This record gives sequence, structure tokens and C-alpha cells, in this order.
Amino acid sequence: MKAAIIMGSISDREIAEKAKKIFDKFGVETHMEVISAHRTPKRAFEFAESAEKDGIEVIIAIAGKAAHLGGVIAANTIVPVIGIPAKTSVMGGMDSLLSVVQMPKGIPVATVAIDGGENAALLAISMLSLKYDELKNKLGDYRKELQDQVVEMNKELEA
Repeated sequence: MKAAIIMGSISDREIAEKAKKIFDKFGVETHMEVISAHRTPKRAFEFAESAEKDGIEVIIAIAGKAAHLGGVIAANTIVPVIGIPAKTSVMGGMDSLLSVVQMPKGIPVATVAIDGGENAALLAISMLSLKYDELKNKLGDYRKELQDQVVEMNKELEA
């Protein structure tokens, strides 16, 4: 089980760390790297082209503003790509969201919320759980924990 978290800039590290924390909780090996679609396009191409051979089964791509990273990667691999639009100072991340979600027909990039590191990792784990039963079981346990937390919140209201 191996996932990659790539980010367009080191400024996206906080989002990446949130995703990595989820992967760590589920025991998924993670490769992290800064790759810019615009400043290091050759590296982006090389990464995408070798991802499957390198054992990467799902890729999370974090990018802001023009946010082309996920699309560039998806165009060069058949490994599923999940895009995380990063919040920006320009439009609060709406620019990034629209860039990631509006991919042309034939090159899909699954998209989560602005700065949605946790949900991107959980979506990746859902994808991986189709192949790995242990992840399916852990994901079920995780959702049960979420359910239990809501039950506890209601107990606090009643107290």
C-alpha cells in the first residue's frame, strides 16, 4: 500500500502533513515531494510516468492559484489522482478549486475541499480498500470512532 502526496510548493506542507497523519494512522506508506507543474515540469512528467512502476497506487496533488499540478500528473499516469485546492490570498482558494475541479473530459482529477488534506487521504484509503481488506476493516473502525464521537457530543449536551 503506497500513496504519494505531492505539493506545488513547500507552503502546502501543512495540508500535506494532515493527509500524511491519516495515512500513518491507517498504515499506508507515503512518499512526499514538492513538484511544481510550472517550475519543474520535467520532474512532474518523470514522477507521473514512473508512479505506477514505483508502486504508487494513488496520488494526492496539492496546489494553489492556477493549480495545474493534479491535471499535469493525471495526464501522464493512470494512477488515480486526488486534487486538493490550496487556499490562496487571491480568492481564498476558489481560484484553486475551480482550476482543480474543471478538468477536461478524459483526464479526471477527484477533488476535495479547499485545504482538505484529511478527506483526500480518506478518499485515497477508500480507493485502496478495494484492493486491501485490512484497510476496509480499518476504515470501518474509523467511521465507528466518528459515530462514537457524535454520541459523546450528545451526552455532553444532556449533562
